[in-house]
Amino acid sequence: MSPLTDDPLYIAVDLGAGSGRVVLADLSAERFSFDELRRFSYPPSYVDGHLRWDFPKIIDEIRIGLAACGNRANDLGRRIFSIGVDSWGVDYGLIDSAGTLIENPVCYRDERTQGVVDLVFTKVSRDEIFQRTGVQFLQFNTLFQLYAQSELGDGIPDRASRMLMIPDLVNLFLTGTTVSEYTNATTTQMLNAACGDWDHELMGRLGLPTRLCGEVVPAGSDLSLISSSLARELGLEDVRVTATATHDTASAVAGTPLEDDWAYISSGTWSLVGIERANPLINSEVAKSNFTNEGGAFGSIRLLKNVMGLWILESCRKEWAKNGSTANYESLLNEVASIETSAPVIFPDDPRFFNPPSMLNTISTQLSEYGCIDDFSVNNAASIAKTVLDSLALRYASVIRTIESLIGRKVRGVHIVGGGSRNDYLNQATATATGLPVKAGPVEATVSGNVLVQAIAAGRFESLAEARRYSRERYKFKEYEPTSSSAWEETARRYREIESRYQ
Repeated sequence: MSPLTDDPLYIAVDLGAGSGRVVLADLSAERFSFDELRRFSYPPSYVDGHLRWDFPKIIDEIRIGLAACGNRANDLGRRIFSIGVDSWGVDYGLIDSAGTLIENPVCYRDERTQGVVDLVFTKVSRDEIFQRTGVQFLQFNTLFQLYAQSELGDGIPDRASRMLMIPDLVNLFLTGTTVSEYTNATTTQMLNAACGDWDHELMGRLGLPTRLCGEVVPAGSDLSLISSSLARELGLEDVRVTATATHDTASAVAGTPLEDDWAYISSGTWSLVGIERANPLINSEVAKSNFTNEGGAFGSIRLLKNVMGLWILESCRKEWAKNGSTANYESLLNEVASIETSAPVIFPDDPRFFNPPSMLNTISTQLSEYGCIDDFSVNNAASIAKTVLDSLALRYASVIRTIESLIGRKVRGVHIVGGGSRNDYLNQATATATGLPVKAGPVEATVSGNVLVQAIAAGRFESLAEARRYSRERYKFKEYEPTSSSAWEETARRYREIESRYQ
């Protein structure tokens, strides 16, 4: 078969916190398309006393997906230039000097970090850690996970040679290299924001072994060709591996055709609400607001805040399914949109929503604390969904107002990307809550950013700005404008009262 174009293809390995996929991407002049050739799941499970990821299963699934990409490219008569891997942040694995994974990585939702933050603050103050790292405090940050393992758990094995984040572990499998890519490394809260390298002094004061930290490389770094044995097995001869923006949010933001002074929301299990900057913003107000400065592609910084996100609604849906209710998601949202009265609201960043035994009971508990329980029924899925989605939209609005205060200028609009960008109800509620225009899409922003960074590294584009223009010209966004109603104004008023109790 003769090729339609001489432009090469790219492979994105996109790993979310529980499911992943392998995608073959075409960035030719004729098309901008993604072909998902393997989708798989890997829910964490309790092994040896901790909630762990089945990393060998992840690797096996990636191997199947890569082979499928090789076969598809061969059928098309096209060559594949490179592979890039992105994943969620904070979780790590320890390897020995031979590059062997010592034990399966522990999931960030494991209970081992409960109470650890305060213990760390007895050795190094909260203010100093923030001044050094610029990263928000979340109990599951790698800093606290590693401290929990080192000081409260079984300890760091003597044979542990390196700590690698999840995508770095996959890159080790593909190439044999043991480097840490910058964007994911910033999620550890162990990188010094001033120099962009590991803060050995901070680690030393906490008793954490600095030998675990290797070379940090920027997004877009060429790692090498895929190993010869894998190349033969998978049909991927002469394919390179690029350390793309390996944190999935960094890839999602790179794949967002942002306009000047627009905020972004990467909407999924978590909602990451922020703006893109040229440098970190580290001061007492940023610290007080618990914002984070995470690394982005090509020298950018993502000033953002984590919001609990659609995890809350998805957890409710799992409970409904266990109880025999399998309401279609689209039908549920249509029913939510038909509700004209104001809904009870929650504060979605209440820590109790992180990993409760029952999300429905936890929502009920919070509502009862604010006298809203009479308006709530655990058996009314649409009512619960409206409560969750309205609360998320109002939380987004609150975070964006804080961003405006921190940077000293107005945000002109909001660009929502990721799986949540398909949620018309939430997108419209976000426009109304923020009073700003909203653009939604692409859904595949993470994969898009992953392969755009690869393409920049390959010389296909000269810069991220050029790559984003290419994406913008080929994607049709859905747009939403703010609306108003007395019911919504009442919902917003009640939300502000509840959020004020968490300040």
